[in-house]
Amino acid sequence: MKPITLLPLLGLPDIQPGDDLAGIFRGAAHERGIAWEDGDVLVIAQKIVSKAEDRFVSLEEIEPSVRAIELAAACGKDSRLVELVLRESTDVLRVVPGVLIVRHRLGHVMANAGIDQSNVGRGQTDVLLLPSDPDRSAATLRAALRAGTGADIAVVIADSFGRPWRMGTCGVAIGASGLTALSRQSGSNDRYGRVLQHTEVAVADEFAAAGSLLMGQAAEGVPAALVKGAQRFCGEGDTSQIIRPLEQDLFR
Repeated sequence: MKPITLLPLLGLPDIQPGDDLAGIFRGAAHERGIAWEDGDVLVIAQKIVSKAEDRFVSLEEIEPSVRAIELAAACGKDSRLVELVLRESTDVLRVVPGVLIVRHRLGHVMANAGIDQSNVGRGQTDVLLLPSDPDRSAATLRAALRAGTGADIAVVIADSFGRPWRMGTCGVAIGASGLTALSRQSGSNDRYGRVLQHTEVAVADEFAAAGSLLMGQAAEGVPAALVKGAQRFCGEGDTSQIIRPLEQDLFR
């Protein structure tokens, strides 16, 4: 089995709306002598995709609804932020002091609809929404990288999620292109010949978590990592493969 190597893409600028992410990544790799190869997987932080797509919102411009004010009182959050969370969500799942868990319109179950307030880089009342369509963002970036490098590179857009049964956050894929996001291994045999019945591997999430080890969660300033040696995971798929359908939700 070929080893997998993770390389941080260092020296990236603070991303601004309209920036050419593919060009920026190519430049950073060139400066450090990193070659692009078929089967590489580029893991990037959701935040820089949202910045490039100008997903900034100022809370000063938000008028909270009655429901947002009620939920804000229950969870202790800014009612303007709660209003944005409601606009980005299809369902509110949990409200307790300090916690607001929702089902995002993209299908992800997450805190605060993934709205960022840290490392936004603007005024104190500015926040950053998720990309409007992270799978499409990943596919667009993949196409631009292929055009600029000649290599077919998979792209994973990672965000930090909490887990209901475990402490701490972990990198999770919210957008992907160029790899099998969910590997279904049911019907294959284990090492002893036993037929696997239900085994499915969230490949895109595993890449997101691996990349997050280099990218960090706070002030590291490393919003992208390149994974080499991952050719066996490449294929076609996106994160719609790994979002559990509502009818299969085991915890509601």
